[in-house]
Amino acid sequence: MDFNSSKSPYPLRSLKSRRPLIHSNYRWSCLLVVIVFLIFLISCKTLVSDSSNRLPIRQHSSPNQRFCAEGFREKFMWYAPHSGFGNQLSEFKNAVVIAGILNRTLIVPPILDHHAVALGSCPKFRVLDPNDLRFKVWNHSIELLREGRYVSMAHIMDLSSLASLSSIRFIDFRVFISMLCRVNLNSVCSSSQDKNSAFLLKECGVFLSGFDGIVGNCLFASQDDCRTTVWTYQTSNGEDLFQASDEVKMKRKISYMRYRKDIYQTLGPSSAAGSAAILAFGSLFTAPYGGSESHIDIHRAPKDQRINELIQSLISLPFASEILHSGKEFAHRTISAPFLCLQLRLMDGQFKNHWTTTFQYVKKELDMFKQNTSLPIHIFVMTDLPIRNWTGTLLGTLSKDPSFKVFFLRADDKVVFETAKKIIDRRHSLKLESSFDSKERQCRPSSIPDVLLYLEQSICSCGSIGFIGTSGSTIAEAIELMRRNRMCSY
Repeated sequence: MDFNSSKSPYPLRSLKSRRPLIHSNYRWSCLLVVIVFLIFLISCKTLVSDSSNRLPIRQHSSPNQRFCAEGFREKFMWYAPHSGFGNQLSEFKNAVVIAGILNRTLIVPPILDHHAVALGSCPKFRVLDPNDLRFKVWNHSIELLREGRYVSMAHIMDLSSLASLSSIRFIDFRVFISMLCRVNLNSVCSSSQDKNSAFLLKECGVFLSGFDGIVGNCLFASQDDCRTTVWTYQTSNGEDLFQASDEVKMKRKISYMRYRKDIYQTLGPSSAAGSAAILAFGSLFTAPYGGSESHIDIHRAPKDQRINELIQSLISLPFASEILHSGKEFAHRTISAPFLCLQLRLMDGQFKNHWTTTFQYVKKELDMFKQNTSLPIHIFVMTDLPIRNWTGTLLGTLSKDPSFKVFFLRADDKVVFETAKKIIDRRHSLKLESSFDSKERQCRPSSIPDVLLYLEQSICSCGSIGFIGTSGSTIAEAIELMRRNRMCSY
C-alpha cells in the first residue's frame, strides 16, 4: 500500500499551516491575561473605595475600654439624620424635644449631602438597621470634615432661642468626636490624615454605631426603629394602630408588632439606658401614616409645661439671620412687587411621585391668577432644573409668556455667595461650645457651602400672593410653616 498516495480523512497540516494557529493561541492567552489583570485592578479599586463603609479589623480586644476609660461629666444624645434637608431638619427638631425630655446634651450634626444616606421605607417595613444607618452617617460626616465641606445644622438654623433655655444643651459633633475618640481635632479636619487617626476614627464610629452592643455605663445604642416602635410621651401606649399588612408580613417574614412606648419610661433615668453616658438613636424622622405616626408621636406634653414650650419654640425655629435677611432683601429689592412662589424641585422625592398632579395644579392656579390679578404676575421659582433645560417645559412656557415675570436663583449668583460667606464668617456653630473656638481655624470649610435651598425658602416665605408647593414635600411644609409664622416680617 502506498501510504504517501493514500488520503487520510484527517490529513496532517504542514508546519507552515500550523504557525497561524500557534500565534492565534498565543494572542488569545495574552488577551486573557490582560483581562484577568484588569478585573484584579477593578476589584482592588472597589475594595479601597468601599473601605469607608466596612468595619475595620480590631487591633484591640476591648475597644470600648479605650473610648470609655474616662467618664463624661454629662450625658449625651446622638442620632442618625438622613435623606434631604427637609427630613434632616425635621429629625433635628424631634431630637431637640427628646433630648429635652431625657435631659441629655444633644450632639448637633452636620448637614449631610442630599440623599447621601437613605433610610428606606417605613410603611413598607424596609429600612436600614439602626447600627448600619448610624455607621453610614458617621462615615459621611467624617468625609465632610476631611473634604472641607462640613456645615453644621447650627450654621443654617438659629439655635439661640433654644440655647437660651436652661434645660436645653448642645455640643458640636466635631467637639464631641475629639473627646470620645481621643483624636486631635486638627487631624480630623485634615484631608491628609495619618493612618493611626484614620483607623482610630473608624473604630470609634463602629463603637458609637452600636456594633459593640450596650457598653456598661458608656453607650446605649437603641435598636428601636419605625418597624417596631412609635415613641410617645405622657400618652397612652400599647399596640399601635398601624401594623404590617399580611402581604408585608409574609414578604419580610415579620412576626413582631409595632408598639407605642413612652420614651421617658423606656430610656429615662430609671431605665437601663438612663445610666449610659451616650444614648444613640437611629433615624428620628416621622410622618403621619395609617392613622398614626411612622416613628414619633410627641406633639404635646400634657403634664410637662417645659416640654410644651419647647415644642412650640421649635415650630417657629428660624433660619440663621443672614439667610432671612438676604431672602427679604431679594424679595423687596429684586422682585420688588407682590409675587407668587412655585416649588418645582426635581430632586425632591415627593415631586418625583406627584409631578403630574403638581404640574396640573400649577397650570390651573396660574390660569386663575391671570384672570383675577393685574398683569404681569411676578413669580419666584424654586427649581433645580438648569435654565438651559427649560425649553419645552412649564418653566420655559412661563418665561416666554408676557403675563408672567419669572425670577429664580442659581448657586453661583452673587447673593447666594455673599450669604454663604457671612454664615461661615459668623461661626454660628461655635456658640454651642466655647472650648471649640481656639480650634476652629483648622476646621473651617475650605469651600463656600451651598445655601441656595435655604435662601429660596426664605424668599418664598415673603411671597404675598401665595405659594404652590409639592404635596407631601417636607420643604413645602417648612415654607408653609414659615409663612404662617410670618417669618418674612422679622
